[in-house]
Amino acid sequence: MPPPPDLPEPAHHEVDSMLTRRFGKEVANYFSGSPLNRVSFLRTDHKFLSAAIKHPSTSFLLLNSLSPLAVNPTKLSYGSYKDVQPLIGEDPYAKSEEELITSYNSSVSIPQLLFLGLDESHKSGFEYNIYAGAPFFALDVTPKGSTEAAAKALIEEKESQDLKFLEGRTHMSLTAPEAAIYAQARALLDWNARNPFCAQCGQPTLSINAGTKRTCPPTDMSSLTTSIGGTSSATPGSRADCASRKGVSNICFPRTDPTVIMAVLSADSSRILLGRQKRWPPHWYSTLAGFLEPAESVEEAVRREVWEESGIKLGRVVIHSTQPWPYPANLMIGAIGQAVPGGEEILLKHDPELEDARWVGLDELREALEVGTSGLGEPAGKGYKEGGLRLPPTTAIANQLLRAVAGGLMAGDSKI
Repeated sequence: MPPPPDLPEPAHHEVDSMLTRRFGKEVANYFSGSPLNRVSFLRTDHKFLSAAIKHPSTSFLLLNSLSPLAVNPTKLSYGSYKDVQPLIGEDPYAKSEEELITSYNSSVSIPQLLFLGLDESHKSGFEYNIYAGAPFFALDVTPKGSTEAAAKALIEEKESQDLKFLEGRTHMSLTAPEAAIYAQARALLDWNARNPFCAQCGQPTLSINAGTKRTCPPTDMSSLTTSIGGTSSATPGSRADCASRKGVSNICFPRTDPTVIMAVLSADSSRILLGRQKRWPPHWYSTLAGFLEPAESVEEAVRREVWEESGIKLGRVVIHSTQPWPYPANLMIGAIGQAVPGGEEILLKHDPELEDARWVGLDELREALEVGTSGLGEPAGKGYKEGGLRLPPTTAIANQLLRAVAGGLMAGDSKI
């Protein structure tokens, strides 16, 4: 099993600032810290995309059923334009978005393609106006529809080169930069795959904005009302009216589900609250977490989730850091909260999510952070004694919250 990867460095971490002196160094969590400049304002510029996709420095991250192509569990592998051209065609961005919408045909299978951004560290790469760098794209090569044969051929070719598509739910052994690239690609491909039909009217949708938006076209070259099968006609037929074509409608954009995750201190700051679910291995505990609900602040969500799951009542809550979590599209908002005096009694009868919750002292927490961390189902570190406390790995924001508490707040340092 490969060692845990290093975490990304925060942006401009070497620069001294008033905020750093006051609040401490910024914490960057795994799946963040992408090396790519997303230049999101260029996603509608089909001339930019058309030039970028064919450039020799361009890399394509290939995903088969959301599994990324890799050399091994620590290193991704990328394809070239020559590799993907049989699947995507000569130039999928030859037409403007307006032209693509006008010529939309729901019976034609189009492999999902994403523009991820520019790696500006490649100074001799692609240039467009004032922007320069190596372009990165992601492509869904899952065999399906009219492109099934081409997708299978590409998969077989790559696997014949001793490359493989990494299966499994999470991939947390990649280097930090590649983990961030993979997270962006997986989250957007998954969102596109889950939303082939309009949430407003139920008709098939078209991916635009280089894979970051879906639109409900007013016409369809297909004679069918679904995206399965069908024939084309010279003149597109009008589709049923849809409210998403009027004004600004956020049903067309990717969703990110905010989730709060919190380290909870006792009122006297001498203990921390941990919980465990039934499905976890023995002795494995973590911080509490839950979804943020509509019309609820982060601080309110932290207090509500902690009380619902453990019965503990919180007072002060501060935000520590955040972590993108592409399974499928969460933003983990890490916080540290403190119980109020008299509100520390554990009561699990409200929400049955937890099998157990308990207060842990500073010494036990520090020992577990030293020798007892790992992913679910993975062995603990060197020096772990059976029966000791187990905790999430450094790639999980829960681990960073616990380290902040053990190394800062509980030691009397006000910086988090």
